[in-house]
Amino acid sequence: MANQFLCSFMALMLVGSTNYHTPVVKNDAAAAEKVCGKWQLKDEKLIVQVYKEGQEFKAKIVDFDDHDNTKELDYWTDENNPNPALRSRKLLGMNVLEKLTYNPETNSWEDGIIYDAKHGRHWNSSAYIDKDGALKVKGYWHYKFIGKTLTFKRI
Repeated sequence: MANQFLCSFMALMLVGSTNYHTPVVKNDAAAAEKVCGKWQLKDEKLIVQVYKEGQEFKAKIVDFDDHDNTKELDYWTDENNPNPALRSRKLLGMNVLEKLTYNPETNSWEDGIIYDAKHGRHWNSSAYIDKDGALKVKGYWHYKFIGKTLTFKRI
């Protein structure tokens, strides 16, 4: 009797754990593209445009507070870049986030690279949209617990 119960239980576990779900590409694509659009940093000093290119998501600077109203936004360059050849590129329009890919299991964007123009450094990155609709972008060094999260609101 116990063996029969055990066999029935194992059969139920095998059948129950089989994944019959076929991913719905349309819903995954729509969920993935929720991140696209204009986002403003919570302190209102930066606006980025998130967009999809191929299978990855990127973000470029579309506006920022330069703390110096005497100069046009397109005056500012990537002067802290470790590569001298890139120090003359304009901050306005520059990609600061690349290689993010959507993970439908976690409803997040993972495996990206974020560029910190202020310090001229690249960091690993991930992102998600929280329950209040805020975009949380984490820049980290190899491990997510060693990093900083930036909060953006959609505009």
